[in-house]
Amino acid sequence: METIDQFIADFASFVWGLPLLILLIGGGLYLLIRSKFIAFRYLIHAIAITAGKYDNENDPGQISHFQALSTALSSTIGMGNVAGVAVAISVGGPGAIFWMWVSGVVGMSTKFFTSTLAIMYRGKDSAGEIQGGPMYFITEGLGQKWKPLAIFFSVAGLIGALPVFNVNQLTQAIRDIILAPNGLDYGFKSNLIIGLVLAGITAVVVLGGLKRISKTAARLVPSMVILYFISVVTILFIYSDQVPKYFVMIFTEAFALKGESLFGGALGALILLGIRRGAFSNEAGIGTAPLAHGAAKTSEPVREGLVAMLGPLIDTLVVCTLTALAILVTGVWQSGGSNGVSLTAAAFGSAFPVYGKYLLMIAVAAFSISSLFSYSYYGSKCLSFLIGADKKHFYNYFYIASILIGATTSLDMMLNLIDGFFALMAIPTMTATLIMAPRVLTAAKDYFERMKNV
Repeated sequence: METIDQFIADFASFVWGLPLLILLIGGGLYLLIRSKFIAFRYLIHAIAITAGKYDNENDPGQISHFQALSTALSSTIGMGNVAGVAVAISVGGPGAIFWMWVSGVVGMSTKFFTSTLAIMYRGKDSAGEIQGGPMYFITEGLGQKWKPLAIFFSVAGLIGALPVFNVNQLTQAIRDIILAPNGLDYGFKSNLIIGLVLAGITAVVVLGGLKRISKTAARLVPSMVILYFISVVTILFIYSDQVPKYFVMIFTEAFALKGESLFGGALGALILLGIRRGAFSNEAGIGTAPLAHGAAKTSEPVREGLVAMLGPLIDTLVVCTLTALAILVTGVWQSGGSNGVSLTAAAFGSAFPVYGKYLLMIAVAAFSISSLFSYSYYGSKCLSFLIGADKKHFYNYFYIASILIGATTSLDMMLNLIDGFFALMAIPTMTATLIMAPRVLTAAKDYFERMKNV
């Protein structure tokens, strides 16, 4: 297992090198500037679309704007916000959060472009059903000669969409918050039992298809965000005297060169860490969100792009920041020994000694389980593109079985595995998006001109 663990770690480090950083962040900055900061200029309009102001049941697609955003957010507002932020701080300190913010700001623009393309160039699967996502906007927008790039994305998506990190961290949370403090036995056997229970819950929902997934996500996501938001804001209120100090530290530590060169030393490692955790949190540029937004009921591609850009705003700039500050102000990040969800649990336990960890347990369970539902849809769409819609259900069995793997293996292995395949998915997604960016800008100009007369 040590050999496999090291191989996966080396693979993740290799693909998350400077070229990918340039593609994701450099490409995202290019889109942000070319669009004249469209993601920020039309926030109010995006909220109105999400609220259903422009919904039309007769538009092509399968789910509403709100359900599409909820489905996308149920995969991004998950363990990346609770455990991913904790990993970033424990490895890179407060400065890593600044680079997560950079990823989030740039990601808003990236998601606008990728999700607009997901509607502009929807294709049909082998069953004749309208579908959207990177593999479809590559083949429909760039032509069949680019199909190898679409296949590359879909193959990487089969692994990238596995829920192993979420399951791993939920299992760790149950062990650290419920089993260990109460003197109950924990180990491989308890992890396997947790995995079997999660596999059963997941099977009930994912085997019901997209509509059941989106309806479940639309119910779970708002309530879990509100619960988590209130809890963390309360922690920040309790430690309000510490908030300004650590908020400033996020900025000062972000540029701590420590006498080394930019991309060869400490700062370069810190930037890569922040971008990796940011990408894991908001998935901008990875290509998963366009799979959900591509199923939205709309005949206006730009509208779905505007809805999608709200994802990184909610996910990284709000939820991740709250988690980071809660970990920092309570001081648990300096104690050492804790990582991932255990560090966040320590922060909750410090603020609410009696029930804090259990409060986090409820949020973690909601985050993880909602993520389990959405990712299965992404992977099944990838398999559908590769071998046909009539066989996509086979992915669900592979997906459900992987839950047992996630529950019984190490955090580092699961994190590096998903990191690596997310990086591979980003290559075709960002390449195609940058090529077709002028088409999105033309569509946006036309859309906003028409909206002036509405």
